[in-house]
Amino acid sequence: MAISVFDLFTVGIGPSSSHTVGPMRAAHAFVGALAKRGVLAEVADLKVDLYGSLAATGRGHGTFTAVLLGLEGYDPETVLPDEVDESLARIERTGELQFCAKLEGVEGAPTLKFGVDDIVLHPLTVLPRHTNGMRFAALDASGESIDEQLYFSVGGGFIIREGAEEAVLDRLEAALAEQPYPFRTAAELLEHCERERLSIAGVMLGNELVSRSETEIRGGLTHIWNVMEACKNSALARTGVLPGGLNVRRRAPDWHRQLTERDSERDPVYWQEWVNLVALAVNEENASGGRVVTAPTNGAAGIIPAVLFYATHYLPGAANWSDDEKQRVIADFLLAAAAVGVLYKEQASISGAEVGCQGEVGSASSMAAAGLAQVLGGTPAQVENAAEIAMEHNLGLTCDPIGGLVQIPCIERNAIAASKAINAAKMALMGDGSHHVSLDEVIVTMRETGRDMSEKYKETAMGGLAVNVIEC
Repeated sequence: MAISVFDLFTVGIGPSSSHTVGPMRAAHAFVGALAKRGVLAEVADLKVDLYGSLAATGRGHGTFTAVLLGLEGYDPETVLPDEVDESLARIERTGELQFCAKLEGVEGAPTLKFGVDDIVLHPLTVLPRHTNGMRFAALDASGESIDEQLYFSVGGGFIIREGAEEAVLDRLEAALAEQPYPFRTAAELLEHCERERLSIAGVMLGNELVSRSETEIRGGLTHIWNVMEACKNSALARTGVLPGGLNVRRRAPDWHRQLTERDSERDPVYWQEWVNLVALAVNEENASGGRVVTAPTNGAAGIIPAVLFYATHYLPGAANWSDDEKQRVIADFLLAAAAVGVLYKEQASISGAEVGCQGEVGSASSMAAAGLAQVLGGTPAQVENAAEIAMEHNLGLTCDPIGGLVQIPCIERNAIAASKAINAAKMALMGDGSHHVSLDEVIVTMRETGRDMSEKYKETAMGGLAVNVIEC
């Protein structure tokens, strides 16, 4: 599968890539297809059904409102938090949906009586393809179906439409054939590195150059970093409690104040406190429905920004880097991290609803470890070893958010996993890259562990902390 760095790192809104970004993207795709057929004026009613994990934890994950926004034509990569708030307040006030109104070039789109309460939930029904299933139907005035489509949100904001899998795979296979260094496993990735004398970031860059210029790639990666930074900074300016009813206090502003007072000269002894702060801030912003980068998911969105913050502030000479040098470090970090992310998408899953939190926080920690090992000067074997160490010690991690909200234990879990990633990179660089367990073996183990894991520990809010901790 030809997965780009810009597939793994996309801009969206919180709190969840699979439960917010994916459903909004699916609803947007559904109405876009209707607009393309020129049948919008015929639509008089809608029917939306959510299945499995989307239905079970959708309220806390913003799934229901994300669907409404997608049906209005909003795209998760471009919609702004203010637009979200204004549109949802209007829908709640009027009980009406401005169907397709935000799609470019659309005229004559109807206003429909449709809101959150009209979405039909099937929390105990898991469809064969994936637990995150959603069905959209557009009906005419007589109740006859104009179109009906079934989508699955498979993690990281990726969606699949039933019946389109073969065409998508054919397209991806064609794109893969154009790549100079195609890989599906870590073994294949390392073979390219050895044969072509390239770093892991270099292999990923070579594949990206098939569809973009190097200037576009580096500019796009700098944009991703800028959004990560803006996300962190937005959280530092917010106070009060997080939405959702758990009354979780926002800690990032207070932590930032304490650290700024205690560490005004940026003493390296405080690196872990700053890493914790960045991870915490990003995930508080995500929990607030703010603008984040899926990295590779929203639930794990704080790990890569936190470790990249470490790289850009604590690597030797970082304080004196030019803008070009800093951009190069950011690009190499994200390219190496993305190469590892490709392996998880190819061989396992990054969906908490499919394999538990090991697929989200575990994958992000593994990717971050690879990125840091890359910019610390690690060999391809050491980078692969760093990714393996980080995932090996996240195996079996469950997804059991209290109240179905991406808050407890998710926010602190990102900070812990960021420190794991940094430690994994440092451990790998102390060795020569040789190790007993390969990254491929760990990824397969993660996939099999996820398959064996009870469904109640896979983003259903039916097990673990979700049922053993009182919500209020």
